[in-house]
Amino acid sequence: MSFINQDFLLSNDFAKRLYHDSAERQPIIDYHCHLVPGMIAQDYKFKDITELWLGGDHYKWRAMRANGVGEDYITGERSSWEKFEKWAETVPALMGNPLYVWTHLELARVFGIYKILKPETAKEIFDECNEKLQSPEYSGQNLIKKFNVEVVCTTDDPADTLEWHRYISEHPFGVKVLPAWRPDKAMGIDNPDAFNDYLRKLGEAADIDIHSYPTLLEALKKRHDFFASMGCRLSDHGLTEFYADDCTPENADTILKKVLVGMYPNEVEVRKFRSALLYALGVMDAESGWVQQFHVGAIRNNNTKMFLSLGPDTGYDSVHDHEIAESGNRFLDKLASSGKLAKTILYCLNPKDNEVMTTMAYNFNDGRCPGKMQFGAAWWFLDNEPGMRTQIETLANLGLLSRFVGMLTDSRSFISYPRHEYFRRILCSYVGDQVQTGRLPESEMEAIGKIVSDICYGNAKEYFKF
Repeated sequence: MSFINQDFLLSNDFAKRLYHDSAERQPIIDYHCHLVPGMIAQDYKFKDITELWLGGDHYKWRAMRANGVGEDYITGERSSWEKFEKWAETVPALMGNPLYVWTHLELARVFGIYKILKPETAKEIFDECNEKLQSPEYSGQNLIKKFNVEVVCTTDDPADTLEWHRYISEHPFGVKVLPAWRPDKAMGIDNPDAFNDYLRKLGEAADIDIHSYPTLLEALKKRHDFFASMGCRLSDHGLTEFYADDCTPENADTILKKVLVGMYPNEVEVRKFRSALLYALGVMDAESGWVQQFHVGAIRNNNTKMFLSLGPDTGYDSVHDHEIAESGNRFLDKLASSGKLAKTILYCLNPKDNEVMTTMAYNFNDGRCPGKMQFGAAWWFLDNEPGMRTQIETLANLGLLSRFVGMLTDSRSFISYPRHEYFRRILCSYVGDQVQTGRLPESEMEAIGKIVSDICYGNAKEYFKF
């Protein structure tokens, strides 16, 4: 039997029944990813498996560095084959890491290759993948359609033109591709030079001279409305922590004007400004009927030398240990108290915050819709089997697993959709174990199957209303 087989990760007969009957064939709503819209619009053709698999994938880059692979074989100028060969040398060392599973799931589901990748098979697999990539079946759009994807939400800055989203809407290929609002750069007041450069770009996009806090909000609101007109229904915030300090618009204006002339704000001013702006952005989302997402807990760009050499998102981020309970609850409470709390999904990166975030979210359900406040899928360093099982179990114990909107790829890769299969198998294994051990009634398998199918697809379909 091959490593990747029909019952992979399914722990018992109940798990197998749930997966094959209720989960396996559900469509995918990928409501948070980092695919490049232009590559989707242009139906990008990958030159080889190295570009498709290793280009921009900092998960793999971290693993290769840890295995003693030099940077020249990762982000440097070595040939495609040389880079792939080093990846193949790394894969056997990854046993126990989800990358080992993802690698073989992707080989199986994308290319129909069930061999184990290792140095002895590397050239054969490299050549077979590259041959298949020459076929139209393996273009960017066709790779998305291959996995029965209904909706893709990219991650887009408020200053983005969204020209490629417009192009896709005018040249549909059977999958909705929608923008998602990511205003993180508008929070970057701690670096005046970069921040002022960004405000100029944002101002040009909005056709507004940003010279004060009111004009900043005006520009953001104008772009927010534009995103809505282009089909956007979600925002996303990448935060180290929540911000909920008291700060009036007048205080925020004073702080901003200090930064506009190149002065550095102190730590208190940074927190105050971010608190005011984060609240204002939350109000915009509520008034537009969007879903807001908060990915909280990364400490980024920790290796200064490599950040200066390669830039951000290159494999030098890690888990932060900030306390989030007080500020997170206070932030959500401010929005709820003013009647401006949108549907919300909270994601933690530190596993210590699983229970914190679940109970935080459930403080603010108001009965207006099922699952308004969500504890989101296991993210980044936690999107492995134990991380997913812990997220699922925490939500089941402290909330309503049945209302969970399920998995997303959070990926820059066109072939990450097997991560949905990985999640679905883990979900079915968890629920199947509950039935096997008598914690859930076998007599209710039909209802349990409905819960599984809803988590995989139905809940997201209803929640986001795409």
